Order: sequence, then structure tokens, then C-alpha cells
Amino acid sequence: MPGKVYKTAMSPVATSHMLIAAGTEDVQVRLCDISSGAFAHTLSGHRDGVMSVEWSASSEWVLVTGGCDGAIRFWDIRRAGCFRVLDQSHTQLGRRPSLLTRSTANKGSTLKPSSGGPNSSAKGRPSQKKMGNGVSIKHSAIARQVRGSGKQRLHPGMLSSQDRATAHYGAVNGLKMTNDGMYLLSAGSDSRLRLWDIESGCNTLVNFETSRLQATKATQLAISHDSTLVFVPCMSTTKAFDLWSGKTMMDLRGHYENVNCCLYNSLDQELFTGGNDRKILVWSPSRTTTEELEGREGQSFAIDQDNWSD
Repeated sequence: MPGKVYKTAMSPVATSHMLIAAGTEDVQVRLCDISSGAFAHTLSGHRDGVMSVEWSASSEWVLVTGGCDGAIRFWDIRRAGCFRVLDQSHTQLGRRPSLLTRSTANKGSTLKPSSGGPNSSAKGRPSQKKMGNGVSIKHSAIARQVRGSGKQRLHPGMLSSQDRATAHYGAVNGLKMTNDGMYLLSAGSDSRLRLWDIESGCNTLVNFETSRLQATKATQLAISHDSTLVFVPCMSTTKAFDLWSGKTMMDLRGHYENVNCCLYNSLDQELFTGGNDRKILVWSPSRTTTEELEGREGQSFAIDQDNWSD
């Protein structure tokens, strides 16, 4: 590999290929063939290193990558170029203007008079003006809008302004797709978690509670078998969030240093976590029932009994 390997992934549904996607310090995503041990081909599009890769759960040809440039790209490995770039401002409630666009609009609004004169309605729609009785400021605004509309056009290769859309304000260091392949969860170095609707590419605006995530390492996320809980390494703890509401359901504390990865076993409903303390911990659901709380001689145990001591 040309540099440090951040993440590797293999498709769970592939039947036609045995490719391993590798995200490295290089801007290109490399697909390695197990049978030959060589590179099958590379995917170019990111402008910085790739920290996370995730295969689709519904198609063996679709790969999702997250880079240090804050972009999440969807690839069809049978074709050149990515076919989708997620934009955090593209939400289910409509597209939100960027901060720069909003600030420019606010400055422009301060220059306009507040009175409802005959030209006030025309000023609100400068692109529809066809008469030359306005000042030069109006013409420059029209020219800027025409140039801006040209940049919004989509054409092959995603060579447009949407190609530079970002999903996070920092590096995308974690990706996890739901078991049905309909939603994608992303984690960034900006300590934000975002849930995406894959079909529309919209940000679902689920407000996950504030958590501190690692910024310099790739993070492995895990989702429960019924896609209701998502397990996220948050420094030295592992938090379980409700996937649809963003609320913190539990904090799993046991590691002495930062947690790097977690894996969920759907058969036994167990969670495995690994950290910098060189420990692998196994978390299993509580199997305590009312019958187990009663002793053989009819004595009841305290529910908060210490189970760690001998």
C-alpha cells in the first residue's frame, strides 16, 4: 500500500467477486483481489486520505467511502467515477443554504430599502428582470446568479459544485450501514453522528446526543440485529444510541484507554470492543430473571449486588 492503512472492508453479499476495499493515506481507494493478491483497480475522487470504507448491504457493486476531506462518496465499482456525494445541507426538510451564502444574503438585504415601493418586488427577483432601468448593482447581481446557476448543473464525472459537498466539517472516520441497506450512519472528527437516507441521499436530521469522538483514527461502529441501537466508541467508553431518536441508551465502561472498534454478534447478541489498553471485552445482555433472583432456600438477592467480587 502507498501509505498507512486506515480501514479495510469486504462485501457481505458478494457472490461475483472477492474484492477487499482499502482506505489509506492516499487519495485513491484501492480494491484488492484475494485470489491474485494484486490491485484490481483504484477509485479516484477524494482530495485527501480515506479513513473509512463500507460496502452496501443490498448490492455487491456499491461501495461507500469517507475521507479526511469530509466527503462521503458512493461508487459503482463497475464504472468510473462516483455517482453520489452526500451533502450535509441537503436534508429532508429542504436544502439549507451554506453559512457563506447566508451571510452574503444578509449583507445584501441591508442595502435594500425596507419600503414597499414599486421596485421592491423586482428587487426580490433579480433573475427575472428584463428591463434596463436598474442600477449597475442589479446587473452584477444577475450576472453572479447566472454564473452560480451554471455551477449547479450535474454532468458526467460529478465535475460540479456538488462534487465538493461535505458530509462533516472534519474527517469522516466511521461508516456503518443498516442491515436492510436503507440507511447509513456516519461519524466524523467534528464529534457528530449523522444518519442518511440512502435512497434520497438526504440528511435525516436525527439529533444524536453530544459525544466526544476520536479525530485521528478510524472508528469502527456497530449496529444491533434489529437496527435499533448503534454502538459508538467515545474515547474510553462505548455508547449505545437509539438509531432513530439519537438518545443515549447506555454507557459501557470497562476500558482503561480509548476504544477503537466494536463488533456486534447478532447470534448471541453480544458486543465485542477493543481498545488501546490491549483488552478485548465481551458485553452480553442481562439474563437475570425473577427465578434467578430467588435463591434455592427462598432468599432473594439484591438487584444491585456486586458481580465482580469473588
